[in-house]
Amino acid sequence: PKSNRFMLATDLGLDEVLVYKFDAAQGSLTPNDPPFTKVDPRSGPRHFAFHPSEKFAYIIDEINLTVTAFRYDAAKGTLKTLQTISTVPAGVSGKNLSTAEIAVDARGRFLYGSNRGPDSIAVFAIDQHKGTLTQVEITPTQGKTPRNFAIDPTGAWLFAANQDSGSV
Repeated sequence: PKSNRFMLATDLGLDEVLVYKFDAAQGSLTPNDPPFTKVDPRSGPRHFAFHPSEKFAYIIDEINLTVTAFRYDAAKGTLKTLQTISTVPAGVSGKNLSTAEIAVDARGRFLYGSNRGPDSIAVFAIDQHKGTLTQVEITPTQGKTPRNFAIDPTGAWLFAANQDSGSV
């Protein structure tokens, strides 16, 4: 977060978001109180993104193909779960399915998440008052295994790096 008071990290194995107090003068971290926020069991929290307002935060869950939305209290460094929503259409199943990257656009209007296996980017509209998500579309990446992606500074383009097809 911009406040530079806390450091948050996802732990895929523990299904937690670890929260540390950051002492900039000492360059040290100590566990926050509480020291973590639990997410759904066996969800596999992978990457984390903040809304530009820092009122909300989002985690992409690698194993269960979801995004978890949180309200973030910047004064306390705490997260409150608001919603968990699927990154794939109903009925999608099979082996070698997972998620990877997550990002919020610079204006905080949309959230994007990559799906490996279905080879797509899930796009969600962000409710600016509640922080909750509504799925807008799921767009194919035109390649295999989108791992990372980036949104250009204008917000007009999303570039997905497809690991197994060597394409963008």
